[in-house]
Parts: sequence; structure tokens; C-alpha cells
Amino acid sequence: MSESFGSPGQIQPLSVGNVVSAAVRLYRSHLKDYFLLALKAYLWVLVPVYGWAKFYALSALISRLAFGELVNQPESISSGQRYVNSRLWQFLVTMLLMFLIGMGIGLGVVVLFVLFGLLSAFVGLGQQGNPATYILIVLLTIVVSIAAIVVVLWLLTRFYLVDVPLAIEDNVDGTSTISRSWELTQGHVWRILFISFVAFLITIPAQIVLQILSAVIQGIFLPLINNNSAIFAPILAVFILALSFSTGAIILPFWQAIKAVIYYDMRSRREGLGLQLRDREI
Repeated sequence: MSESFGSPGQIQPLSVGNVVSAAVRLYRSHLKDYFLLALKAYLWVLVPVYGWAKFYALSALISRLAFGELVNQPESISSGQRYVNSRLWQFLVTMLLMFLIGMGIGLGVVVLFVLFGLLSAFVGLGQQGNPATYILIVLLTIVVSIAAIVVVLWLLTRFYLVDVPLAIEDNVDGTSTISRSWELTQGHVWRILFISFVAFLITIPAQIVLQILSAVIQGIFLPLINNNSAIFAPILAVFILALSFSTGAIILPFWQAIKAVIYYDMRSRREGLGLQLRDREI
């Protein structure tokens, strides 16, 4: 039997500030649990294919747990893990499909710029020595570049929530969760982009600390490596990998909390948040 979460009359759409502040509160109040889940997810990255699916599922689990807090139905980690593990191969399907979609978007951008480059070269050869032509080509290049960036950001934002419905909703699978994200983000692309930008600004200090620590570690080990102490090379690699994983495990839960709050907000705006989750241990 499933439980219903929230009711249309209780839910109010969130402002951009509300989304970010709610994610920060979730992150701070569950930092230890979310950090350990994220660290486990990053360790799974070292295992090809299966480990990548585990990374995707554990990342989505953080959003599921955060969402449970938002609708006042907290879920135990063990219960949430059982649910996402039961959909592990669906997460792999989603990951592969998103990889193909990303490749398609990238290929489309490359083809666009190749065609534009050929056209510009053709026009330039036909108008050699004409400054106005070169100025026009430069301006068109800027316009096309900006347009390409905007289109790519728009497309990526439409797929922003692909992992969240799969981790929460019973009636989606590895393919339909993509269309579900497309549906939920419709009409809210620029708002989600702004939220993501604000969230990125919040993560900058952690990234700066990572760069400083990485530089310090390399400053210690590189002279030793240069002195023909080859044994220190793998030690340096392990330190850098551990530092990267640890920093990622600090940042990832925040992004997944952001996703959970956005998902919560999108459903409240579109559907009144008549939500169903599976039974679970609390």
C-alpha cells in the first residue's frame, strides 16, 4: 500500500530564494548521511558499468531522501536503498540514454559550427579585402555562438530532473523518466537555470579549497617525483583521487537537494503535489 504525501491546499509554489534556502537547510541537517551516501557513490565510479549505475542510483537516493523530508515523510536510508536498488538497471538505461542524448547535442553543435565555418569561409573568399564582410562574419559568429550556448543550456535543463522521478515515482522507468523531466521542467527553464547559477555560486568556496589543497599536495610530491622517486607518483595519484572524491561527496548532496526541492516545486505548480511513495521503514 502507498502513502499520500501532501495535499494541494497545503502547497505553495516556491521562490528562487526559497528553493535554495530549503536545499541548504536539508543539506546542513543531513550532512553526515548525505555525505556518506555520496562518498559511497563516488567509490562505485571505479567499477565500470555496474558501478556507474550504482553511482547514479545512490545520487538519486539523496534526492529521494530529501524529498521525503520536504513532504514530512522522512524515509530510512535502508528503505530508500532497497527501492533504488530495485531499479538499478533502469538507472543504467537512463544513464546510457542521457549519454546518447548528450552525444547527439554535442554532435549537433559541432555540425552547426562546421557548416557556419564553411559558409563564412566561402563568403570571406568571395569578399576578400572588404572590412565590412569580416566585421559581419565576426558578429554572426558571436550571435551563433550565443544562440548555440542558449539552446544547449535549454536542452540540458529540460533533462535536469531525469534521475529524480525514477527514484521517487512508481510509474516511471528508465525511458519514461526522461520524458517526465521534460514535462516537469516545461515553462520553467530559465528559472531552473537561475537557481542552478545561485547554487553554483554557493559551491565556489568548496571548489577553491579543493584547488588549494590539490596545489599543496602536488607541491609536496612533485619535487619528490622529479628526484626519481617514482614510488611517490602513485601515492600522489591516490591523494588527488581521494581529495576529488571527498570534495565531490561534499558538493553532490547539495546539488541533489536542489533537484529534490525543484522537483517538489515543479510538481506543486503543475499537479498540486498529489504524491505517492512506496511503503517504507522510518
